[in-house]
Amino acid sequence: MPDIHQGSANYLDEAELAALDAHWRAANYLAVGQIYLMANPLLREPLKPEHIKPRLLGHWGTSPGLNLVYTHLNRVARDHGKDTICVWGPGHGGPAVLANSWLEGTYSETYPDVSRDAEGMARLFRQFSFPGGVPSHVAPETPGSIHEGGELGYSLSHAYGAALDNPGLLVACVIGDGEAETGPLAASWHSNKFLDPVHDGAVLPILHLNGYKIANPTVLARLPRDELDDFLRGLGHDPLHVEGDDALQVHSAMARAMDTALDRISAIQHGAREQGVTERKRWPIILLRTPKGWTGPAEVDGVQVEGTWRAHQVPLSSVRENPDHLRQLEEWLHSYRPAELFDDRGRPRERVLECVPAGPRRLGASVHANGGLLVQDLPIPPLERYAVPVDKPGTTLHEPTRVLGDLLEGVMENTAERRDFRLVGPDETASNRLQAVYGATGKAWQARTLEVDEHLDRHGRVMEILSEHTCQGWLEGYLLTGRHGLFSCYEAFVHIVDSMVNQHIKWLRTSRRLPWRRPIASLNYLLTSHVWRQDSNGFSHQDPGFIDHVLNKSPEVVRVYLPPDANTLLSVADHVLRSRDYVNVVVAGKQPCFDWLTLEQARGHCARGAGIWDWAGAENESGEPDVVLGCAGDVPTLEILAAAQLLRRHLPHLAVRVVNVVDLARLLPKEEHPHGMPDAEFDALFTSDKPVIFAYHGYPWLIHRLAYRRTGHANLHVRGYKEEGTTTTPFDMVVRNDLDRYRLVMDVIDRVPGLAVRAATVRQEMADVRLRHHAWIREHGTDLPEVSEWNWNS
Repeated sequence: MPDIHQGSANYLDEAELAALDAHWRAANYLAVGQIYLMANPLLREPLKPEHIKPRLLGHWGTSPGLNLVYTHLNRVARDHGKDTICVWGPGHGGPAVLANSWLEGTYSETYPDVSRDAEGMARLFRQFSFPGGVPSHVAPETPGSIHEGGELGYSLSHAYGAALDNPGLLVACVIGDGEAETGPLAASWHSNKFLDPVHDGAVLPILHLNGYKIANPTVLARLPRDELDDFLRGLGHDPLHVEGDDALQVHSAMARAMDTALDRISAIQHGAREQGVTERKRWPIILLRTPKGWTGPAEVDGVQVEGTWRAHQVPLSSVRENPDHLRQLEEWLHSYRPAELFDDRGRPRERVLECVPAGPRRLGASVHANGGLLVQDLPIPPLERYAVPVDKPGTTLHEPTRVLGDLLEGVMENTAERRDFRLVGPDETASNRLQAVYGATGKAWQARTLEVDEHLDRHGRVMEILSEHTCQGWLEGYLLTGRHGLFSCYEAFVHIVDSMVNQHIKWLRTSRRLPWRRPIASLNYLLTSHVWRQDSNGFSHQDPGFIDHVLNKSPEVVRVYLPPDANTLLSVADHVLRSRDYVNVVVAGKQPCFDWLTLEQARGHCARGAGIWDWAGAENESGEPDVVLGCAGDVPTLEILAAAQLLRRHLPHLAVRVVNVVDLARLLPKEEHPHGMPDAEFDALFTSDKPVIFAYHGYPWLIHRLAYRRTGHANLHVRGYKEEGTTTTPFDMVVRNDLDRYRLVMDVIDRVPGLAVRAATVRQEMADVRLRHHAWIREHGTDLPEVSEWNWNS
C-alpha cells in the first residue's frame, strides 16, 4: 500500500475542502478563546487586558491536531453512515473537544445555558479552567467522552474495550506521541490480536506526531519513517501517513487517509463476517504529523514557538501585562477570520457545519459514550444452583473461587446471544479456579494457534493478557459503553493499576453529579491468590494493600468485601455484578476453605455486612461478652474460630462473642460512608468497653483508621499482615505475622482484665505450641497435625 502524505488539495472538490477548513478554523478559534478570553468572544471591539483571564491555563499545542481529527471524523460519520466515537488520548485536550462539541450542538443540548450563539460562546470561554467551570481535560462533563486523558497511557486499551461486542461501532483513538512512550500504551498495541472482526467493532488508531512533550522531543516522532513503519507493521498495523503544514493539502490527505482506512476496515469485517475469513489482517493506522501548536504564534519575543515544545501549554503569557503579547493574541485570533465563521448573533455559519453529521451520528451525541443508556440488567442464574451444602459449620471444604467459576459460567451462558459480559485477567483464569467459564466460552484469540493450545476461541469472551494495565483498560472501555464484566487478578499485582482505578473512581464520582450521565455497570475486582496463601510463591507475591488504596477514595463510589467462604462469595458476587456506578473489590481465596454458612445464612450475613456468629461464641446469660473476637477475610476468620474453640476448651467460663465483617466499610461511621454503622449499632456489636481482638486480612492499621472515632477504639487490638513473609507453609504465614490462633488466644488473655493471672498456664501452653510449630515445619516441611487436620467440630 502506498503511503499517503503531502497530499495535493484535489482529493475532495474545492468547496468541500473549504468547508472542512472552515470547521477546523472555527474549532481552533474556539480553543484559543477558551484558553485566553473571559469577555469579547467575537472580537467586536479591540482586545483589552480586561478581556483576558487573570490566570491562563490550558494546553494549546495538541489542540489544532485534535480539531483536525474531529473535523474529519465528522465527515466520516456523515458520509459513511458509521456510529463513531473517539477516545482522545493526549492530555489536556479539553479545549479542542469542547470546541467541537459546541460547534456540533451537543454541548448546548446538554447544557442549555451554554447556547450556540455569542452569549453561549462567552460562557464556553469563561468556564474553561475557571473556578466553578470545567477542567482542561476531556472530562465526564464533555459529551461524547469516555476517556479523560488526565493520566496518559490508557487511550488505546479504552478504545478496544469500547469496540468489543460492538460490531457496528467505529472507535477512533487519538494517541499522543508523548503518551505512546508509556508502558500501558506500549502493551495495548497488542489488543488487535484479541479483536474479533465478526462480533467486535473496529478501532482506528491515529498516532499524532507533533514532535514534543511538555519540554522534550518524543521518541516516535524522531524515528525514521521506515523504522516507525516497521515497528507498527510488526504490531499488526498498516500505516497511512498524513503530514504537512499547508492546511488544504493536509485536509485532502486526511480525507483520503480516513476513507482508505474505513474501506480497509470494511473489507476486513466483510471478509470475516460474510466469507468466513479467519486469517488475521493488518488493521489501518493513521500517522498524523503536524507542527505542535500549528496555526499559533510562530515566534514570541524572538523565540520560535510553533513547531516546538514551547507551544505545549500557553504560547503567549502575561497577556494582561504585556501589550505586545496582547497584540499578538489579537492577531492570532483574527487569523482564523471569525467573521467568516460566525454570524452576527455568534452562531456558526452554514459552511462551518457542512461536515457535521445529523443527530446521534454526532460524536458528542453517541449513546455509546453514555453507556448507562445501553446497559441491561445482567441475567444472573439463581444462586441455589451453585451453593454448597452446609450441614454443620466448619466441617466441609470448598474452593470459593471454583464455586464462583460455576456461577460465572452460568452468566456467560445467559449472555451468549447478547454478548455483554467479559471476564478479564492477566493469564490467571484457570489459576484462580475460574476455568468453569470455558464450558460456555473460550479465550479471545486472533493470533496463531498450536495443537497444544486449549480453550482459545476467535469469538471467546474471556480475555487474558499479561498486562494488568491492558486488562483494566479493556474492562473500563467495555463498561463505559454499556456492558458488564469482572477483573480477576492476583492480589499482590493488582497494585499495577493503582493509578488507573484512581482515574475511574474520579470519573464515576463526577458522572454521578451529572444527571445526563446514566449509571453504568460497576467495575468489579476479584482478588484471589491472596497474601495468606502465597506461601509457595513467597514474599514477592504477598501484598494486601490494594484495599487500603481503594478505601482512600470517594466513599460514594468504593466498596470492599471480604467473604469468608464459598456461599458468602456467591452472595457478594450476585450483589456486585448487579450494582451500578461502583468500584467493588472482592477478596476471596482459591484454596480449600471451610464452609461456615448456608446460602440463606450467607445472604442475611452479607445484607448486614457485619454480624455476630452466635454458634461460634460462648456468651453468658446476660448476653454481654468478656471479649469480642472480630474477623474479616477467609484466613483470619479461620484463625479466629480456631481461637474461639481453644478458648471454649481452656477457658469455658469466658464469655466470647465472634463478629465477622464482610463489608469493610461497615466499620466506618455512618457520616463517613453510606455503608457505615451508626455509633449505637457499632457499640452494640463490638461493645464500647470490652476488649476487641480483631483478625484482619490486610495491614492492621487500616482497621484502626476505619474505627478510630468509635467509643471503644482504645480497646481495639488488630492483628494482620505486617510484611513478614517468605516461601513457607500456610500456617507459618499467619504465625510469622502473629495472626495465628495461639497468638490470638494469648491476646485475649493479655487484654481481658484479671485473666492474665488466672490463665497464665493457658498462655504458656499457647506460646509452647508456637515454638513447637517452628521446630516441626523445619523438620517435616508441613504444618502441625492439629492445625492441618483441624475442623470446627474436632
